[in-house]
Amino acid sequence: MQKKVNWGILGLGHIAHKFAADLKLIPNATLHAVASTSGVRAQNFAAQYDAVHYYGSYEEMMDCPDLDVVYIATRHPRHHKNTLLCLKNKIPVLCEKPFAMNGGEVEEMIAAAKSNQTFLMEALWTRFLPTTKKVLAMIEDDVIGEVTSVKADFGFKAAFDESGRLFNQNEGGGALLDIGIYPVFLSLLLFGKPEEIKAMASIGKTKVDETCHMLFRYSNNKIANLHATLLNDTATEAYIYGTKGVIRINTRFHESTSVTLLLNGKEPKDIFFECLGYGYRYEAEAVMEYLFKDDIEHPLMPHSFSVDLMDLLDQVRKEAGIFYPTYDRV
Repeated sequence: MQKKVNWGILGLGHIAHKFAADLKLIPNATLHAVASTSGVRAQNFAAQYDAVHYYGSYEEMMDCPDLDVVYIATRHPRHHKNTLLCLKNKIPVLCEKPFAMNGGEVEEMIAAAKSNQTFLMEALWTRFLPTTKKVLAMIEDDVIGEVTSVKADFGFKAAFDESGRLFNQNEGGGALLDIGIYPVFLSLLLFGKPEEIKAMASIGKTKVDETCHMLFRYSNNKIANLHATLLNDTATEAYIYGTKGVIRINTRFHESTSVTLLLNGKEPKDIFFECLGYGYRYEAEAVMEYLFKDDIEHPLMPHSFSVDLMDLLDQVRKEAGIFYPTYDRV
């Protein structure tokens, strides 16, 4: 019999609702506790998703009885502080992407996980989707031959709001950290870290990157062409080019339920996947699989991958002139 896992959610915005809804699809998962900076919001959220406990501060939830793991769904700049709070109380953490605001913060989070022998994983849900697993299997089976390049974009036309999260420098706004992380993630998953990085960004009047374009070159002459924007609706597809053909991860590629296989000289073949709920259940199940072992990280999303991913984002920001005064030193 599978052990029941009592989840907590810290930060109750839009993505927390999706995660809470998907927990209901997992037979041995229970939403046990929720916490917000607003007691009313916490109470309403708990009522909507049948959580047993609700708290009007994050610190209060640390004393919640029988809490097994916390999903951190706050905004980017809060991830570091919120994660450390949980880890110091030896509460396992699944923390939303980006893991933190810079590499230094990520290193501190991982050090805290190690010193407290407590599980920690970045919530890059795309890694655990059936689509991603199938793509990696096709590449491993040499279906498209040697992979030579990848092209991926993610863009949508965001309603401009100077005080809103996306365009607010103090809230870690901008295209790169919010959605550009998905193309960067894909390139890292397929090729590892590049030898050379070229990046350009268009910085808007609120001083965040509204568009970011990246070119990565690798020592084996492979190339990644990546793009993210808050100004336009884009195809939001990913193309993985090989010597025998192409895998197209269909829109929106970070949550896709289909791929198209385009082998040289053959008709296109569409492959579809069942994806229950919003797709967050897969990362939750991955955490639950390792929660009661001695491991403090998951092998498919290890700490080293999060370190490399944040290092790439830091390098892109430096190259493109994307600056957060609170988190960057001149």
